[in-house]
Amino acid sequence: MTKNNDGRLDHCDPIPDFIKSGIYRVFNFIFLFLFFCTGAVFASGSYASNTILSINAEKKSIAEVLNVIENKSEYHFFYNSKLVNVDRKVTLAVDNKDIFTVLDILFKNSNIAYKVVDKDIILTESAIPSKNEKYQANKRITGIIKDQTGEPVIGANVVLKGDNGTGTITDINGRYSLDVPENAVLIISYIGYTTQEIPVIKIKNKKEAIVTLQEDNQTIDEVVVTASGHQQKKTLTGAYTTVDIAQLTAPSSNITNSLAGVVPGIIAVQSSGEPGEDMSEFWIRGISTFGANQGALVLVDGVERSFNEIPIEDIESFSVLKDASATAIYGQRGANGVVLVTTKQGVAGKVKINAKVLAGLDARGPMPEYADAFTYASLANEARIGRYESPHYTREELDIIQNNLDPDLFPNVNWRDLMLKKVSPKYIANINLSGGGTNVTYYVSLGYNSQAGIYKSKSVENKYNTNTTYERFNYRANVNMNVTKTTLVKVGIGGYLINRTQPGSSTDDIWGSFSRLTPLSIPRKFSTGEEPSVDGVKTPEYYMTKTGYKTIWQNKMETNIRLEQDLDFITQGLKFVGTFAFDTYNENEIKRIKTPELWEAEKYRDPDGNLILKRVQTAQLMGQESTTKGNKRYYTEASLSYSRLFNQKHRFGAFAMVYLQEKSDTNLGTDIIESIPKRNLAYSGRFTYAYKDRYLVETNWGYTGSENFEKGKQFGFFPAFSAGWVISEEPFMKKIAPWVEMLKIRASYGEVGNDIIGGRRFPYIGLVNSHPDGDYSFGEFGTNKIQGYRNGTIGTPNLTWEVAKKYNLGFDLSLFHGKFTGVADIFLDKRDDIFMTRSHMPETTGLADKAPMANVGKMKSYGFDWNAAYSDQIGQVKFTIRANMTYQNTEILDKDEAANELWYKMEKGFRMNQTRGLIAMGLFKDEEDVRSSPRQDFGGKEVLPGDIKYKDVNGDGVVNNDDIVPIGYRTVPGVQYGMGLSTSWKNFEFNILFQGSGKCDFFIGGNGPHAFRNGQTGNILQTMVDDNRWIPSEISGDVSTENPNANWPRLTWGNNDNNNQKSTFWLRDGRYIRLKNIELRYNVPTTFTRKFFVSNMQIGFIGENLHTWSPFKLWDPENATTDEKNSGVRSGNAYPINRTYSCYIKLSF
Repeated sequence: MTKNNDGRLDHCDPIPDFIKSGIYRVFNFIFLFLFFCTGAVFASGSYASNTILSINAEKKSIAEVLNVIENKSEYHFFYNSKLVNVDRKVTLAVDNKDIFTVLDILFKNSNIAYKVVDKDIILTESAIPSKNEKYQANKRITGIIKDQTGEPVIGANVVLKGDNGTGTITDINGRYSLDVPENAVLIISYIGYTTQEIPVIKIKNKKEAIVTLQEDNQTIDEVVVTASGHQQKKTLTGAYTTVDIAQLTAPSSNITNSLAGVVPGIIAVQSSGEPGEDMSEFWIRGISTFGANQGALVLVDGVERSFNEIPIEDIESFSVLKDASATAIYGQRGANGVVLVTTKQGVAGKVKINAKVLAGLDARGPMPEYADAFTYASLANEARIGRYESPHYTREELDIIQNNLDPDLFPNVNWRDLMLKKVSPKYIANINLSGGGTNVTYYVSLGYNSQAGIYKSKSVENKYNTNTTYERFNYRANVNMNVTKTTLVKVGIGGYLINRTQPGSSTDDIWGSFSRLTPLSIPRKFSTGEEPSVDGVKTPEYYMTKTGYKTIWQNKMETNIRLEQDLDFITQGLKFVGTFAFDTYNENEIKRIKTPELWEAEKYRDPDGNLILKRVQTAQLMGQESTTKGNKRYYTEASLSYSRLFNQKHRFGAFAMVYLQEKSDTNLGTDIIESIPKRNLAYSGRFTYAYKDRYLVETNWGYTGSENFEKGKQFGFFPAFSAGWVISEEPFMKKIAPWVEMLKIRASYGEVGNDIIGGRRFPYIGLVNSHPDGDYSFGEFGTNKIQGYRNGTIGTPNLTWEVAKKYNLGFDLSLFHGKFTGVADIFLDKRDDIFMTRSHMPETTGLADKAPMANVGKMKSYGFDWNAAYSDQIGQVKFTIRANMTYQNTEILDKDEAANELWYKMEKGFRMNQTRGLIAMGLFKDEEDVRSSPRQDFGGKEVLPGDIKYKDVNGDGVVNNDDIVPIGYRTVPGVQYGMGLSTSWKNFEFNILFQGSGKCDFFIGGNGPHAFRNGQTGNILQTMVDDNRWIPSEISGDVSTENPNANWPRLTWGNNDNNNQKSTFWLRDGRYIRLKNIELRYNVPTTFTRKFFVSNMQIGFIGENLHTWSPFKLWDPENATTDEKNSGVRSGNAYPINRTYSCYIKLSF
């Protein structure tokens, strides 16, 4: 704390250098976590040895026995039927034996080996020991089998080529030892990895032979997370996308910024790079309704939560559910698609510790370039003289400006260079440990994220931290406990703490000041020491450093407990799952606001040459105010699932679920309705059937309740149906096209309800409010009074569910041993009974100002999404090429709007939020062209040659608002796509991703594009100075500058109501292709890292948003403020989207 001149105590940032602060906190974070970890290692149990089985099977196939074991235990078997023979008949009789003994007996004298990982048992092809050795063993080979991350591979097969009788399996540390002759060839294989053949003679270090296995993604059937649990992708009939987490590892504070161009079916837009506000807004298959509920449902570990703040290192799986067949089970919550995020769980085995530290720089992205002071003054004169007005600056003043002779009255300030940094630091750290035994497993992690803004906020005068900063601490602990052999309890806790600082002024004020304040408007400070202002506009420095500061503190805690109980004693394959979750969120904002004195100067000096100043704002000492808000959520879910395979042909599945959710806000205000918790109740179910996993049928239903409908109408029933045909499993297909591993056609239809009504609750209830005009007086002298009342809200008792009818047709493909994979979907979404406020009620109803609700909207959305990948190897170079695309379009079928004889004025029949404006026909050529054209009736300045000429659409001889028509697409992209390449060579890996968007546009306007719109405040773009603009020949001396096809119209001093209309003249194409990220990493050889007790080390570089190709050059085409996104008019005065350069190191112990 330090004392000001006025005796007040100011809070000083105790660490003056933010970079030192970030590094200091990262190392403290790692130290504290390691200290914490020393007490976090659980004693390993032995669930497997406690799993006691009794089985009596006579002449049954191994597959049937495996099915019995699955039904009697919590274990699940995974194998490739092409490699493992499970059709062999066996007879097995065991009584009260542990599962290891049972499996040893079952696989005796077979070529099947098994590996137990948690509750999964992976079967592989193994070697049968032979008593008659074919080779004379004269060399012992000892080594380790690892995966690509450096982790040991447990249970890998190491056999001699040509002698299936000699071989071994790696132990828990991935080690093996085998006696072989010198001329032998080792075959190393493991399910999920490519088999390798290694001649013994080429093994240099026979005492430590290290082999790294490469993943073969097609060896095991892909498993997808669904509402009812894990399911093989091959048997799915809905539209699901499972994302490889490795593709979402961009160095961003928010995982939403990694979705665009990576996840097919998702359209995402990032509009700001400000710390804490830089998350992307996303939609599954675009925006499908103009009602209130447009966003997707996000479930984290089965509970409705945000995933923005979850570190990518904590995520195990990421799935997107897109059609009604996949989402109907979630009721009204899943109307716009569902995102399923599963956090990591512990794996039985020795303790594993992983740590990652990233340090990077955020470089400010492209922003509009503004002209300097002399250029501004010259064009200001052009604007006035071109309109037959006197010049704004005299010749003498232009000389003063050009030579910077009077920085008080005629300054030349580059406010961006003065107040913005070119780069700012960021730090990310994460450390986690996992392990345990077969009774208890655990996963514990801590994360740290720090990001600073680009404001130059520190100075001698400013002792506060008024930069915009963001700091987040994450924590998570997931513990799984096998209470009995049939009972599993999962306990999880996670959350975050966030600290933020901001200037006392808003972001819009700061960036609005950059666009309004020209280099010539006012100096940074008058030479006499006073703070300047002009026409009420303050400097960016004023908003950044002289209005105090804000601190924001947020915390969230998410807890859940899950019980999984096998009910085999009732019937095999039956399982119960119960979940209870409790989440709390709190936010506290403290504003410490002050303002200094501000002065304006006359544009001339007194006879003594002194400034003539007048005070326009008095100083205000620092005051303080705080606001708090928060919420809490209870979530309860119970489900029964059944899955069973009969006769190796008929696979039946059933699922039933009920959930209850209650959410309460803590900041209630005076509205008593808000004190009532928001509750949801729903029942749902699913039935599946598959014949030989070839013909698939599925039905889903949801019976959902809502508080927004009156009694008797609160529940809605929403069914869905889907079917699939795995053509590749047909015998004829295997015969004519054996290279087609999977070809599946699937189709679905379903209905999903929506009950969100734009923030209004209980809309069927009418409300009576006190009359705004106060009391009614009566009696002889009016001394008697009574409070007046009137209808405040008209209830709408007949409201019902908004219904989405969704159609989907999809194709899944895998060719050439999984080298090529692809998925494509075509979809149609029809919305009926969309909620709307009746804003066009006739006055005769008496309801015109009461805005009742009604189901009056209809809309359809249609499009497609696809993704494809090709993987191969050329020599030692392995590569994967991938691409995806999402296309979506909309059409409004019906909407509550006033009837209009001008059909194009209606929204019905056009895209939702389609850009609308006048049709520009170039610029007026001359006076004759102005006189002979329809009158342009917008008021303001007289229309002259060089002004924008518009089309008279309705032909009435006047151009006005009746000639505004749909002219473009919309601000939200209708197309989004991505193209990527991943390669590896020896210890090096390289990844690159290009992401693009299209079918979007916006208007440019405001300060910058509309030059001199506010007179002496409002910048002009440098591109307008350099580009082809219309200039009167009297000024340029060249008639060719009076070009009716010029890119910029005749200049105007002050606002030009004619030229500044929304029109095709100002409409810009928002499509772009972006080098989204590029990554290079190196895996340090383990022979080096093990010297430091590190099992694996990886160092890397990541660049993000490095370059953008777009027909729009003025600033980033995604960059916009919230108001600009709503209005569709952008000026570039928003916090820029950053380019990021980062280096990291990852360690495993």
